[in-house]
Amino acid sequence: MDNTAQGGKAYGLLKAQQEEKLDSINEAFLSDPTYAEEEDLSSKLEMFKTHLHMFCLGTVNFIDLMGLKRMLEKLGLAKTHLELKKMMAEVAGGPSKDTISYNDFLNMMLGKRNAILKLILMFEGMGKEQEQKDVAPPPRKTFSDLP
Repeated sequence: MDNTAQGGKAYGLLKAQQEEKLDSINEAFLSDPTYAEEEDLSSKLEMFKTHLHMFCLGTVNFIDLMGLKRMLEKLGLAKTHLELKKMMAEVAGGPSKDTISYNDFLNMMLGKRNAILKLILMFEGMGKEQEQKDVAPPPRKTFSDLP
């Protein structure tokens, strides 16, 4: 039996289970009356789920310190170890927490409380939207424009 195929198949099954769990968490948020007024909630939840997949290692449903570090570095916002620990403690609810669960992440992003990490991610998202709006498409070229 080929171990590579088994490993790939097992990994695929674990990822599918992770996807199901995240989908069930998203469903709970969609049916939660607390977030009923949230504009475009379904798309936001899908986006958050995608981001979690990008920055969590393996098949876990949380962001660890290194995942948070990679997330902020990708945004061009490298932080010190101490700053990262403070952000995690603020989101996860205590200094002894060394991961941010998907539930904690969603509560932070959708809740009324303004955690430092939420402000960074929202500011970066708004900056990207503004960049996209400011960039005009290139002018159309015709055959006469060719050399």
